[in-house]
Amino acid sequence: MRGAGEPADRVLIVDFGSQYTQLIARRVREIGAYSEIFDWRGLDADALTRFSPHCIILSGGPESAAIDDSPHVPGCVFDCGAPVLGICYGMQAMAQQLGGRVEPSLRREFGHARVSVTRDNELLDSADDPDVWMSHGDRVIEPPPGFEAVAATADSPVAAIADSSRRRYGLQFHPEVTHTPGGQAILRRFIRDIAGCSLEWTPGAMVEVLLNDVRRRVGDDGEVILGLSGGVDSAVAAALIHRAIGNRLHCVFVDTGLLRLGEAEQVVETFSRGIGMDLVHVRAANDFFDALAGVSDPEEKRKIIGALFIERFEREAAKFPRVRWLAQGTIYPDVIESAGTASQTTRLIKSHHNVGGLPEKMRLDLLEPLSLLFKDEVRKVGRELGLSGEIVGRHPFPGPGLAVRVLGEVKREYVELLRRADRIFIEELRNEGLYDAVAQAFAVFLPVKSVSVMGDGREYSYVVVLRAVETDDFMTASRARLPEAFLDKVARRIVNEIVGVSRVCYDVTSKPPATIEWE
Repeated sequence: MRGAGEPADRVLIVDFGSQYTQLIARRVREIGAYSEIFDWRGLDADALTRFSPHCIILSGGPESAAIDDSPHVPGCVFDCGAPVLGICYGMQAMAQQLGGRVEPSLRREFGHARVSVTRDNELLDSADDPDVWMSHGDRVIEPPPGFEAVAATADSPVAAIADSSRRRYGLQFHPEVTHTPGGQAILRRFIRDIAGCSLEWTPGAMVEVLLNDVRRRVGDDGEVILGLSGGVDSAVAAALIHRAIGNRLHCVFVDTGLLRLGEAEQVVETFSRGIGMDLVHVRAANDFFDALAGVSDPEEKRKIIGALFIERFEREAAKFPRVRWLAQGTIYPDVIESAGTASQTTRLIKSHHNVGGLPEKMRLDLLEPLSLLFKDEVRKVGRELGLSGEIVGRHPFPGPGLAVRVLGEVKREYVELLRRADRIFIEELRNEGLYDAVAQAFAVFLPVKSVSVMGDGREYSYVVVLRAVETDDFMTASRARLPEAFLDKVARRIVNEIVGVSRVCYDVTSKPPATIEWE
């Protein structure tokens, strides 16, 4: 059942392993309804009752509903009486379980298709954009009893099904992706018009819910400690918790020496002097550079930084014996990439030292107020709390800092060169009004030297790579098509202003196959 101050209308998303499941959740929240993802294997009647959904969406997935032992829709989904929308595999699994027929397609559909509405229904409108995105190898041959086919494509006679009396619907295509231009209108129709959700999941509502949750969990006299990094997530978590409990929040800022140029000073100025938080500034750059000496493996660097961060953090935390809670700025994508989703099927992409791995000897309860928010929602919450646009609009920054943007061994010399190159790149992006047009931009240092001609002499200096990407969800990304004149200007500034760098490259690789970060 819902508690006081919790979202009134909730959308439950049943995950069958689709690459788009998190995107469905984001699209639902963009519409204004709160959503959470549940793995199909862990969803039972008790969990469903506790969540109390207004409606349910069944995700796509990689399996075939036409074979035995394929993932199935838990029976409680159909028993609870809430409206149900199945997407791709979700439609096929629903059709198969409710008495329809699903078979492998004679001709698979991957990519763009054009759908036509064949029968009037409350989910689809003939005025919707007909372009949709397909990605399936099975198809529904015969809808279940009570359903009727309401849309078709050239290769899918049953591209959508509807049982209006029981408010159950299925789409063979993916409405959540941008390649289906009318998809958001379809989802809105299901959530608002069919399910009757009030669409009250606004930034103000998010803040109210999060504040109530923090106060409820921490209590009237509980104290919290938080490792403040200066990034968007920890900044918003700190501002939120401080708003909820005031100076019972103690922030520890471990200055690793691996932050961007001027960032440490900005953290102290904003949170200690500006907001008035109880902030401890730990200057630990020497410790981190010493620990990283001779280490070049990316994962080993992450582990060293994570372990040392915790060690220095623990040392300061011990000075606050009344603290019972350890707060972190973990957000939903962190949980997903660290294989922490309910499905437990996501492969580890890279370790996050702010997710898990906390020493049991600290004996502190974990407080992660942002762990079910996406990055765009975290930014909205930060603005609602009054944080500056420069802080909440900052591009993502890796937990290990510049250590994973210096390839190979991390040396002070390399970090200083990278800091200055990165500052020039970001400064010019802001000057040209391009910073907010890209999702993430940064510089990477390559520990190799290339020949250059400086004046009348030949020199061998280091190489810097610029990386800028466009993405909605950070699960996939394409390189930002920055103007050539802009890149020329940035390259000239870096080479002319930074002694030791003689060559600047631009990374044009998409994700996949590459990751956004280089390590």
